[in-house]
Parts: sequence; C-alpha cells; structure tokens
Amino acid sequence: MTLGKLTRPGRSRTAHEYVLATLRSAILGGTLAGGTRLVQTELAMQLEVSTTPVREALRDLATEGLVFFDPHRGAVVRSLDIDEVREIYELRITLEPLMVRRVVERLTGSHLDRAEELNRRLETETNLSVWVELNREFHAIFSEVGGGESRLAGILASLRDSASAYVSLSLEARPQQVPEANAEHAELVRLYRDRDVDGAVDLTLRHLRSTLTAIEEAHERGVI
Repeated sequence: MTLGKLTRPGRSRTAHEYVLATLRSAILGGTLAGGTRLVQTELAMQLEVSTTPVREALRDLATEGLVFFDPHRGAVVRSLDIDEVREIYELRITLEPLMVRRVVERLTGSHLDRAEELNRRLETETNLSVWVELNREFHAIFSEVGGGESRLAGILASLRDSASAYVSLSLEARPQQVPEANAEHAELVRLYRDRDVDGAVDLTLRHLRSTLTAIEEAHERGVI
C-alpha cells in the first residue's frame, strides 16, 4: 500500500513532535492503513522536515505498537488483530485497578482540574483521531503520581498506546460510544475527587469492558 497525502497539524511544536502527531493521527484516522510502507525520505519531503525527526517518530510509533520494522520493507503500519486487542484489555483490566488504588490518594486538585479540562475538550471534539489522542492524555493523568515512573505506569502506558488504533476504529463503527465515554470520564473525575477507591475501580473496569465490547462489535461487522 502506498503513502497517501497526509493532513498536517499546526507547527507549534518541535519537528519530532510535529511528525509524531501527524503520523499517529493518520494511522488512527485510517489515512495510513495497515500494511502501508513508511519511507523516511518520502515522509520528510511531504512534511517538510529532515529525516531525523521522521526516524525518531517512527521509533516512537513502533514502541506504541502502531508501526513495525520489516527487515526488507522498513517501517510498515501494523495491521490490527482482534486477539491482540483482547489480550491488551485483559491485561489492562487486571492492572488498572492496582494503579487506581495506588494513586487515588495522591492525585492533586491540579491533576483533576487538568482531567476536567481535557474532558471538556473531548465533549466538543468531532475529529475522532484527535478525540482518541485526547482520550490517551486523559487516562494518562490517572497514572503514577510522584516518586518517578514505576514499571506499572510504563506497562499501562504501553498498553494504552497499543489500544489506541483499535479505539479509533471502534468509534467509527459505534459513534454513540463517544458521549458514553465522555460521561464516564466526568464521573471518574468526581470519584477521584471524593477519594472513592471502590467506585473509581468499578467505573474504570466498566469503562474498559465497554470499550472492548465496542471493539469486538466493530470486528464482527468487519470494521476491524
């Protein structure tokens, strides 16, 4: 599959961040489909940057699970696998409650204010690839707080990144999931403000299972 025309966001960021955001959005939005070969020189020319930030961005996307490096073809957009996403969500359902219990007492008002700000943007966002990116930022807030990054935080961040492409496709197939997720986000912030550990764990699990169900429905309909 050949490289198509990419939609380029504003350049109010470093070249690496700009390339990473552009490619991630194109993959999550379906502009760069699974199997597309990503040639560094072509990308650099289209995005008007050197090959260095392109190479760095492709490495980041490989870490997120959106791209893989083939020894003969170079960087290639990964095709999606329903068995893989089920494993991703099985791991998240197992590990996210541990993170909730670890951070619920340590989240500050500024963390929760930031989460509310992101959810307000999510509620008005109509571009699904942008919504998915904001959704990743929202959930990243409820991660390890203070004391540096833990292995748990790193594992969960990697799992969220790997799930992003599936989330994007499931939203295409089930648009009503967006307002449902936004409502759950608002409730989650309230539960964290109330330091309601059991409530936050329960809602986190329901949120994850609901997303997995939407992805499985999309798979059954042939979207994934």
